[in-house]
Amino acid sequence: MYASPPDRSSATDLAELSDQCVLCGLCLPACPTYRVARTEAESPRGRISLIKAVAEGTLAADAGSAAAHLDHCLGCLSCERACPSGVQYGRLLGLHRERTAPVPDRQQRLLYALVARPRLLRGLAWLSHCLGLSHWLAPLARRRPAAGGWRRWLAQIPPLPSTAGLSPPPASGERGRIGLFLGCTASAFDRDTHAAARRLLVALGYVVVEPRGQGCCGALAQQAGHREAAESVAASTRQAFVDSGVATVLICASGCYAGLRDLALSGSGIAVREIGEFLAADTQLAALTFAPSTRRAAVHRPCSLNNTVRAAAAVPALLAHIPGLELVELPEQPRCCGAGGSHFLRHPAQADALRDERLDPLENSGASLLLTSNIGCRLHLANGLRERGHAVEVLHPVTLLARQLKARTTPPTPPVSRDAGAP
Repeated sequence: MYASPPDRSSATDLAELSDQCVLCGLCLPACPTYRVARTEAESPRGRISLIKAVAEGTLAADAGSAAAHLDHCLGCLSCERACPSGVQYGRLLGLHRERTAPVPDRQQRLLYALVARPRLLRGLAWLSHCLGLSHWLAPLARRRPAAGGWRRWLAQIPPLPSTAGLSPPPASGERGRIGLFLGCTASAFDRDTHAAARRLLVALGYVVVEPRGQGCCGALAQQAGHREAAESVAASTRQAFVDSGVATVLICASGCYAGLRDLALSGSGIAVREIGEFLAADTQLAALTFAPSTRRAAVHRPCSLNNTVRAAAAVPALLAHIPGLELVELPEQPRCCGAGGSHFLRHPAQADALRDERLDPLENSGASLLLTSNIGCRLHLANGLRERGHAVEVLHPVTLLARQLKARTTPPTPPVSRDAGAP
């Protein structure tokens, strides 16, 4: 059974979009799943052929191996960046999944229910932390690395991050009100990043607005082809920010950018910006003083930051404000870590193989920090490091910058505004 019935117009659109591909194969080296599997069906070119066959009716949408190959795609869009013909692979994949996605199964329904209720998700994360679930279940995950879904997720629940030392500075004056999107999973496991964003934004003179009622951006459901569920979970976020009156909303998780821009806040007139890109473009950042650091930090560029936000250059620009910090780029950037939204839950073997490609060179880099701008990548990479027994700290670049913030050479600026309420 399909989440929405296939229709002729979408089949025509899919066939036309598929015909944009000239089968040159220049996308293959950029594709993470092709790099692991080395089979045509696990490449963008192969998937486009499968989508076209389904659209034209020569292949059933639920044909076993074909459906699996299409489901394996992480939607990283590295192929789209590499394509000389400008094939709209992201749109093609999205239309196909919307047209053929089965109704959400029990696990997906539970996931969508959780992301729609960030407060409940935070409570469960706190309870898991108190009960030490990851401590008890981690050995099981190591013995059964292919353990699927929720067992794997429960075994890998990370410690709740500390926000110590990230309080906003005293402030006065105002440069304007700006919204901060907290997300669903990130509201529990990226709290330090949000605290860091507040600290830097307040130091720069902004009033930070975090409206009560905001939740998920809808990306997880949208990526699975469940458009209706995506719109449902994103509705509260849209209403919260529209009611807040802000003109711009900042996201800290680059994986939420497209969901917020194209779904939750689409047509609202509210601009969506990524926090690193926004800060790097603020000329007032030069008025802040940052303490030096002698640490070596490796940088992982999330696919979403590189291919969707297209702001990967903001990370080194931001971190250049920290004197003495040594940055190490992981080789062959950008390269997918395998997180891919909920992909690491549904396809753990593939996700772990891709993660190993990131962690193997990290071990030889001498870095004590790993910086990444997306919560999914952060959790997936941190879990891999814990499994390997390595004490490398995984942070958002903005968190490191906020930790080093010392003072401002010009008068201070306004505090966080709670006029709209924080969730």
